Amino acid sequence: MTNISDDHVKVHCRMEIDEDGWPPASVESLWAVDLGDGTVRLDNTPWFVRGVASGDVIRVQPDEDGLLWAGETVEPSQNCTIRLIVLKDSGSAVARQSVLDTFHRLGTTGEGIERFGMVALKVPPQADLLRIRELLEHGETKEWWHWEEGCVTAAWEATARP
Repeated sequence: MTNISDDHVKVHCRMEIDEDGWPPASVESLWAVDLGDGTVRLDNTPWFVRGVASGDVIRVQPDEDGLLWAGETVEPSQNCTIRLIVLKDSGSAVARQSVLDTFHRLGTTGEGIERFGMVALKVPPQADLLRIRELLEHGETKEWWHWEEGCVTAAWEATARP
């Protein structure tokens, strides 16, 4: 995430909780840059929201309390959101940082959260998508983590094995 400045706002995203109680909340708030025309550019990687990535431009609607609520994506960033639950060392801070460092070398950025032993990755289009996917699959086979696609692009989907 970039430095938060005066043009940053919080955008609230509604989420459906599944039968397993996931995600653990019905609303996630994301930092965004207000573009002044009823849209914002997301400025951090979502932990739980599906279908959006950092850099996406989305329409927002204020409610009666002035809270901004996310609407449709009007300009996708071409970034992907990939989330991992780190199993190695029970998702310790050291294990999460190791995961972040490893994927950073392949062109991603991201952050970890202690509560769920999670890492959320922003995967830009110029990152090594094939090597990232191979590493994700390898790490899942080795039981280092479970991973999911929060928001992906056609370029990412092209790296999938048939």
